[in-house]
Amino acid sequence: MDLLTILEKTTSSDQSELEYAQKFLEQAAQQNLPELLKSLSEVLSNGTNSPVARMQAGLQLKNALYSKDANLKMEYQQRWLQFPEDVRLFVKLNVLNSMGTETIRPSSAAQCVANIACTELPQGLWPDLITKLCQNVTNPGSTEMMKESCLEAIGYICQDIDPEILLTQSNEILTAIVHGMKKEETSNNVRNAATNALLNSLEFTKANFDKETERHFIMQVVCEATQSEDTRVRVAALQCLVKIMSLYYIYMEHYMGPALFAITVEAMKSDVDEIALQGIEFWSTVCDEEVDLAIELSEASEAGKPPERTSRFYAKGALQYLVPLLLNCLTKQEELDDDDEWNPCKAAGVCLMLMASCCEDDIINHVLPFVKDNIRHEDWRFRDASVMAFGSILEGPEPGTLKQLVDQAFPMLIESLKDPSVIVRDTGAWTIGRVCEILPEAAINEQYLNPLLHALVEGLDTEPRVASNVCWAFSSLAEAAYEHAEQPDDGSEPTTNCLSSYFEQIVQKLIQTADRGDGNQNNLRNAAYEAIMEMMKNSSKDCYTIVLRTLVLVLDKLDKVLKMESMIQVSSDRSQFLDLTSLLCATLQSVLRRITPDDATKISDQVMNTLLCMFQSSTGKSGGVQEDALLAVSTLTEVLGETFLKYMDAFKPFLLLALKNHAEYQVCIAAVGLVGDLSRALGQKVLPFCDEIMMLLLEDLGNEGVHRSVKPQILSIFGDIALAVGPYFINYLEVVLGTLQQATQAQVDKTDYDMIDYLNELREGCLEAYTGMVQGLKGDAEQPNADVARLQVHVGHMISFIEHIALDEDHSDSNISACCGLIGDLCTTFGTSMLPLKTEKCPVMS
Repeated sequence: MDLLTILEKTTSSDQSELEYAQKFLEQAAQQNLPELLKSLSEVLSNGTNSPVARMQAGLQLKNALYSKDANLKMEYQQRWLQFPEDVRLFVKLNVLNSMGTETIRPSSAAQCVANIACTELPQGLWPDLITKLCQNVTNPGSTEMMKESCLEAIGYICQDIDPEILLTQSNEILTAIVHGMKKEETSNNVRNAATNALLNSLEFTKANFDKETERHFIMQVVCEATQSEDTRVRVAALQCLVKIMSLYYIYMEHYMGPALFAITVEAMKSDVDEIALQGIEFWSTVCDEEVDLAIELSEASEAGKPPERTSRFYAKGALQYLVPLLLNCLTKQEELDDDDEWNPCKAAGVCLMLMASCCEDDIINHVLPFVKDNIRHEDWRFRDASVMAFGSILEGPEPGTLKQLVDQAFPMLIESLKDPSVIVRDTGAWTIGRVCEILPEAAINEQYLNPLLHALVEGLDTEPRVASNVCWAFSSLAEAAYEHAEQPDDGSEPTTNCLSSYFEQIVQKLIQTADRGDGNQNNLRNAAYEAIMEMMKNSSKDCYTIVLRTLVLVLDKLDKVLKMESMIQVSSDRSQFLDLTSLLCATLQSVLRRITPDDATKISDQVMNTLLCMFQSSTGKSGGVQEDALLAVSTLTEVLGETFLKYMDAFKPFLLLALKNHAEYQVCIAAVGLVGDLSRALGQKVLPFCDEIMMLLLEDLGNEGVHRSVKPQILSIFGDIALAVGPYFINYLEVVLGTLQQATQAQVDKTDYDMIDYLNELREGCLEAYTGMVQGLKGDAEQPNADVARLQVHVGHMISFIEHIALDEDHSDSNISACCGLIGDLCTTFGTSMLPLKTEKCPVMS
């Protein structure tokens, strides 16, 4: 009775009762979790208990097995498998007996069954579960709740488990799902659960889709479900069609004309947003697939091979019917538009962009008349739709064709920035940003540049949503101005560019925009600083004095922000403080890269003092601030070179702390990267600091708690250190070579693409380390180093490693490039002694 009361209190509106209940359950779990789970399963299975108590019992049981955090979820699963078998059997029997007996939807028992199944089935446990669930669905005597909850459980399992595990039972599962989906099923709740289960199981039904008769039957059932009067069933069935198109495009020709085109077009016309969204999503998926197929065709053509799959050009064929529907959706804008709410209007804009990428020039004639007819429409919705439509087709068609259209449309686009409707102004700013990014030569055209810049500068004073898009336009304009400037023959920076005369005004206005009180809305502050960074990065020589002034201003702002930290009380204020610090640090880096070495030395003391203050204030706090500061120091070392040495004593404690920061691996990675920058900047002058740095790097490599992404970076950095200190690296040679020998033998699960990428990064780190050591130890022609001979005994292993990489079909291009570089260095260093290895060890060298 105590547990029943506690479970009912977990939904109490009384905060004290709620906290008491949560504390009770936490303590019970700590004292004896297996017994608590048994008790919870008994509450769930007892039909005389209140629906609330049963639902909460199921929820607590599920939470002991599942977490959104992947590491915690794995920990929970391992914990469950370590429980005594009698405990697991007791709980499983109770949750299975609870199926179909609940009165609240969705079924708590179904979630419990699914989470236990996802833990046990991969271990070969609970082998009869899937059969029992499927029989409960197909049994004529099963109740509506029984069929519904079993289908929900099947759907949850299919969603979370590796498809390979259920491959042998795919027919059984599919039979049960289709049984629940058929139009003869009288319960829409059952049909909905079955349709959602199909959606989650489509990945492992490939064998069924490969068979024509089975495919026809599945498609018939799905298409029939799209005609259901129940919106839930209809939406779920349309979602199935979207996923089927993505997974099984090659089989869809038989169904497109007779069924899919009509079904999806009808859905697009629906007044129910959820239905219309799926109709639009279907055609977005078609475009995605056909763009990929066009790329595959191009790659196959270059390789002189036929493509494995060919496009059926469904999007081009349907263009004349779909574009009017999409344009109509664009006119359904809401007056109070919520950025986070996905609706048919936004989906139509994305679909139109995908259509343009897929159908290229063919789309222009279907969209342009609508734009011309509505660009000055009295209803703002039609003006907005016409500007949005124009912006949506800028990527895909031939640039030459589009440039003529953009030249004609530019006056109207500039005009849209002053439209009475904020939504039209926002769309206008977004479209101009797209023009600046995709067709920059049209934007920097002398005819329109002056009025455009005036309109954009004025646009920075408008609503955050508009100003944010204007910032993006400035970012693209800055890049375009740099690229189209006259480049000096000596490879130096352009003397001037088309934004030079406006540069100071634009930068000042962007800084004012970044300081706006509403800068946290619509990502405005971030967009403003990103635009400032692009202006700095792409500045020409005649803007250098403004770049210098900007550096002083950014430093001043950073100092003021750091002094404010002690006054922060509220978590939301701390979040804004961290964001602003990060933005100022990134801006500082972009400005530093434009400063001459002479000017850098004049201001470096102030820069470094500010960064040291950041390290001091952030120690033990946010890793984000430390990471940003490390990246800024990295840029400063690039600019100062050997001059940075004078800061090393003050900076070293913070660098060592960052190398030990295993909990926040991004900080650790930034610190490792900085060690490489310091090695390159200081050369042999880094030597006094090497013992401590090398010790920490080797500790990180041997620590299983360090995030795996750090380790390839460390291996690579050994090469940088070896290049910097040259013959002195001999002190670390044996231990590093031993570490590399272990790393070169690493193996991973080749079914996991992330692990393949990781293995390639690890190998590249090893190759770069070997290359750095060979180059660093060999000395030069004037001062050859005899210690390089100590590497010769390891050359055979290096060549075997190179051969192993070359024979691995999953190797990356950068791996092969690094292999070639290492072979070249070995040949240069060891000369004719490499010849026997050519045939004996590495046929690749032949």
